[in-house]
Amino acid sequence: MLIGYVSDERYIALHDVQFEIANENLHLETRSRATGEVFADIPPGPYTVTLQKDGFGPKRGQINIHPERPHHFRLLAHQLLGYAWPKWIQSGEQSEFRVHALEAYRLDLWRYGWQKEHIRPLGWFDEHGPRATMQITPDGDYTQTGVMWNKFGYTSPSHKQFVAAPERSGLYYFHAKGESGAFFSFPWIVAPAAPSADIAVLAANINWNAYNNFGGRSNYIHPDCFPPTPTINARLELKRYTDPEHINYDAEDYAPLSFDRPEPINHIPEDVEITDPIAGRAACHVAPAEWRFLGWLEREGYPYDLYAETQFHFGQLDLDQYKILITTTHPEYWSRKMYYDVKAWVRERGGKFMYLGGNGLNCEVELLDEQTMKVKNGDGRVQRAEGHESRFHQYNESEANLLGVVFTHPGIMTAAPYQVLAADHWIFANTGVKNGDSFGEASLHERIPGGASGHETDKTSPFSPPGTEIVARGLNPDQGGAEIVHYETASGGAVFSVGSITYPASILVDETVSCITANVIERFVAA
Repeated sequence: MLIGYVSDERYIALHDVQFEIANENLHLETRSRATGEVFADIPPGPYTVTLQKDGFGPKRGQINIHPERPHHFRLLAHQLLGYAWPKWIQSGEQSEFRVHALEAYRLDLWRYGWQKEHIRPLGWFDEHGPRATMQITPDGDYTQTGVMWNKFGYTSPSHKQFVAAPERSGLYYFHAKGESGAFFSFPWIVAPAAPSADIAVLAANINWNAYNNFGGRSNYIHPDCFPPTPTINARLELKRYTDPEHINYDAEDYAPLSFDRPEPINHIPEDVEITDPIAGRAACHVAPAEWRFLGWLEREGYPYDLYAETQFHFGQLDLDQYKILITTTHPEYWSRKMYYDVKAWVRERGGKFMYLGGNGLNCEVELLDEQTMKVKNGDGRVQRAEGHESRFHQYNESEANLLGVVFTHPGIMTAAPYQVLAADHWIFANTGVKNGDSFGEASLHERIPGGASGHETDKTSPFSPPGTEIVARGLNPDQGGAEIVHYETASGGAVFSVGSITYPASILVDETVSCITANVIERFVAA
């Protein structure tokens, strides 16, 4: 009888896993097949199942075996990983660090601004029992429920490992380093206990979660639900690679994604400095790239308060206490509440919004609670048939109504400088540029090198507000360049949008990108 499948933390089938299956009447051994299938000649019912495989943490659990419901066994590979929980917090509050380690490790807290600042050592961590710092993942699809680290075997309060957030807001990183030299870093967003600056910056933690495939699902791999069997070879099995007509979003409902998971995409190697190129495919559009902008603010002397998008949604960010709200890099996923709160602030109360990213606000998410979200991707076929500009437009309105621009496919996965279209605009003050000049050639973006207009790019649309001015356009092929736009509202509000994921990767190394961003901040703060 097929009793189940066994897979790792990426839902990849594991072969030759040794199983011991026992109850008071029976004891047998079996091994998983190349497909991850596990067969055993046993009657249905409750059993104690023990799993062992070299390179993975062993596991024992009570399983109810049923012939029509194969069990999904999960093992966790030997590696150093961690995350803080909550991942976002206010100054003075506490988070617990949750680390998966095979050896004793040292943990330190750092703040990532213009310089990496060592805040303090948190100590060495190990346990009396062998490999007791090794975490356990649940069986089944824990992308929906979370990995729940520090839940199993952490019954004593002394085993809980809490850290109080520093007074200063910002992007913090925990550095975990094992005795062998293994290293892993993970971010921690610290918001202020009370507003302390004119500028509020949103870290795009909803986007981080949408792209996080730890557990085997993200909003890009199996976005609606797990397939019934784990993957053997992605290129031969996943429809995104095998079906030329594949649409990634073709369902009406999508399973939840939990924030309660480590985020390997946000890891920053120990020796990386802020002006180093952003190495890696994923790092270029998540926290490591956003760090570059935060460092630029500090280099230029602009105080700011940092918030998670989820903190904004749940009411911890009061927009009326700030002159400017800034989001950067790739804030693709927003809740409906976030969108309409910012729109009302800009349109009705004179708020100033700077959108320094690309493919932003493209899709609505529902935040079911503070650790779980559902993405409202909708059916892409319906979106096209009904002429919606984005997934957000399908359920609400085009985000161009707020941003002035919206993502389109021309220019995707290319990068180029911008070309000046309105050199006499105040945005270009003190830059010395003329119409037709280009800027934004330099970039730290290694995934898509080429310039400040790139990776994914936004352009104006029929839904852009009246009076939207296009001051520059990217030189990307196929007329795919991002458009830099500005518009003002009757209440005194204003929006400045650059429409490019690669823009923040240029701000530290391109003088014109730096200067025009500073011009906008200075004008918005003074207004």
